[in-house]
Amino acid sequence: MRQTEFFMKACDPKTLTVGQLMQDAVTRCTTRTDAATIGHLMTHRNYGSLPVVDEEGTLVGIVTEYDLLQAMLEGRDLRKILATEIMSLHPVTVTEDQTLAQVADLFQDRYLTRVPVVRNNKLVGILARRDLLFGYMKASQYWS
Repeated sequence: MRQTEFFMKACDPKTLTVGQLMQDAVTRCTTRTDAATIGHLMTHRNYGSLPVVDEEGTLVGIVTEYDLLQAMLEGRDLRKILATEIMSLHPVTVTEDQTLAQVADLFQDRYLTRVPVVRNNKLVGILARRDLLFGYMKASQYWS
């Protein structure tokens, strides 16, 4: 859940932090999760990507819609492919202390739709463009 959902009064939206904007309940997978399971999770929960973590919760990659579509186009059996085989390595990440203004620039400059949020390389949340807009609207008191 986003902390911004509980805002009761206006504030300068540009000072909001990723920690306030991010979703902290993140569905994730491991390097050994098969692509069919990942595809099922993504389509049934309306996700565009799924972070991949190791046993300690360290972010090691991300599987995107693009990665799954590429495997499908290649005629690969998604039941026989592991996340480690199709994931994008070294995804762009942000930290909880970055501001809305900083990450909005990052999203625009890199054409991103969502990014994992990390603390000491451990996955702690996910931030989507929609979360930025939601936080901006709540902080500006466009609705209560």
